[in-house]
Amino acid sequence: MASARPADAVATAAAPAPRPAGFADLEKATAGLQPPFAVVDLGALRANAAQMTRRAGGKPIRLASKSLRCRALIDTVLAGPGFSGVLAFTLPEALWLAAHDPALDVLVGYPTADTDALGRLAADEDAAARITVMVDSAEQLDLLTAAIGPSGPPVRVCLDLDASLRLLGGRVHLGMRRSPLHAPAQAAALARAVVARPRLRLAGVMAYEGQIAGVGDDQPTQARPMRTAVRAVQRLSARELRARRAAAVRAVREVAPLEFVNGGGTGSLETTSAEPAVTELGAGSGLYAPALFDHYRGFSPLPAAFFALAVVRRPAPGHVTVLGGGWTASGAPGPDRLPVPVHPAGLRVLAAEGAGEVQTPLAGPAADTLRCGDRVWFRHAKAGELCERVDTLHLVEHDRVVDEVPTYRGEGMAFL
Repeated sequence: MASARPADAVATAAAPAPRPAGFADLEKATAGLQPPFAVVDLGALRANAAQMTRRAGGKPIRLASKSLRCRALIDTVLAGPGFSGVLAFTLPEALWLAAHDPALDVLVGYPTADTDALGRLAADEDAAARITVMVDSAEQLDLLTAAIGPSGPPVRVCLDLDASLRLLGGRVHLGMRRSPLHAPAQAAALARAVVARPRLRLAGVMAYEGQIAGVGDDQPTQARPMRTAVRAVQRLSARELRARRAAAVRAVREVAPLEFVNGGGTGSLETTSAEPAVTELGAGSGLYAPALFDHYRGFSPLPAAFFALAVVRRPAPGHVTVLGGGWTASGAPGPDRLPVPVHPAGLRVLAAEGAGEVQTPLAGPAADTLRCGDRVWFRHAKAGELCERVDTLHLVEHDRVVDEVPTYRGEGMAFL
């Protein structure tokens, strides 16, 4: 039965230089498995972790749990150098993770309206000391204080500063619609509202620059002028945010001391870590290196997470159909959200059908080399969302499966 803890083979195999498995290795390692199944190449995962640590320039990376969604691999990454603490995506998840690791420091990256979970947090002195919740408005503070009541241990909160680039007096908004806190004065005002509530403790400030960290600057589908424009906007946004984030942190620190200032993402580790105001980074997708991370000039992670589907039809020359495949990614709908067939090379998803709920037709020269029962290997467009589709991750070392570990789903946990 799959274990929830990192296997000894995973935790101790870091001595040799990381070497990613090739598809021949993956085929050999998984020859006895029936599709659909998912694998993580440990050599590639370790190499990606080392690359992220180098890019972070000595600042710790808080591991984004939504990018892994597997406790065994979260534990494995946190046991290595360069990573410290977890950036969770829901408060129930944070409570669950903290209950299994008595030393874990968890920042919930998004505001919560789960009053039951807030009540559990407020009643648990140990959890309240290690979990920080996110706020960006007085309205959220009202909900939070009503849920936790007037007595008990202090609840730690972090201010979510909007990192988007606003031009022409705010008429142009480039970035995520994430938080109403944009100006340093707004952050300071909310900080004062936090410290005015006896049961709340201000712990940190976070700002996630999605327009830099989450947008590739070398998209092959974009014309050269568009790629040039994307890079120019990202440079401008990085300069603007560097100054505004520093000013916001100074303004908040005039209200109360801060334990941490979190920023960045896999795509912006170098630029964000260079900001003196930032004390830690938040990232995780670069560990699995999904398809959306193929098009950055500054770094090249190794694909580490794959899933395999079986060929079940050969409807016409140059075409095959695999069972399943509709594992599309969240975000703005488009071809870049579809899973990418990567082996055998030369297959593509049909524009007219996409990736289907029950079956996915594929076309290309490689189709005629496949027979019913053969496998097609895919990469997900995003990272941890793959784990919402499978109960188990098969961990591959070269040409062997060295462990099978449960995903969140495999442990019976569905947080969103």
